[in-house]
Amino acid sequence: MFMQRLDKSVRNEERLETESSMFRRSSTKVVSMDRGQSASKETLTAALDAALRSADPELDEILSALDEIAKGLKSAAWNAPNLENALQRAASCALRQSLMDREIRSLAVTDELTGLYNRRGFLTAATHQLKLAHRQGVDALLLFCDVDNLKRINDSFGHREGDLALVRAADALEETFRDSDILARLGGDEFAVLALDASSPSRQAIVPRIDESLEKANAEELRYMLSFSIGMARFDPRSPTSLGELMGRADQEMYAHKKVHRELRVSRRS
Repeated sequence: MFMQRLDKSVRNEERLETESSMFRRSSTKVVSMDRGQSASKETLTAALDAALRSADPELDEILSALDEIAKGLKSAAWNAPNLENALQRAASCALRQSLMDREIRSLAVTDELTGLYNRRGFLTAATHQLKLAHRQGVDALLLFCDVDNLKRINDSFGHREGDLALVRAADALEETFRDSDILARLGGDEFAVLALDASSPSRQAIVPRIDESLEKANAEELRYMLSFSIGMARFDPRSPTSLGELMGRADQEMYAHKKVHRELRVSRRS
């Protein structure tokens, strides 16, 4: 069942761009006409222009400024200051619209707490990078990192402290991996990393680096110790597998690692 859910999520993310385009089209007003009537090109253009303007005030302001410029250029009374003001207004509106669109896209794929990718962002970015790795013949390593005992931290010190623990865990991962690697908080206490061009690193090489970063994070908090249960799965471009399959393998290894951690804690108490 886990593999089926992952594969379904990956397929859904690959359709994200198409669905977003459909949503944008459906958000505009629909112009209805009788079946027996044929609309002129000018009528359709005007109707579409009105629909777009009513659906997007920023776009309406940009188009209005451009209309003003076009009319002014045809008028003998048009002067340089008026042209400059209209151009500045159109450019300012376009810039605000671009920044707003960029912020919305960023929020859709970003985890609000840690600033890493969220699940949707990870599935989208990792799917793209695995396709690129396959074409270029590059190895990659997928890691699942689950924060140990987060529930105990929440129960003992409150959910705000639990959130701070997740932020410190995210910082430790960012310190361990490169900027080119893809890091995400998938939800709750679970993180994922896709390390590209990872032909040599193994568990024996990576885990000590993560532990070293966690040790620095733990130096700032003496009430509890942060640790990860980690699962890994390697992507071989000569025998490629889907992102869903890699996530399933990493997830199984992570839970096996978590079980070992749990058994060690029980043995220490006894």
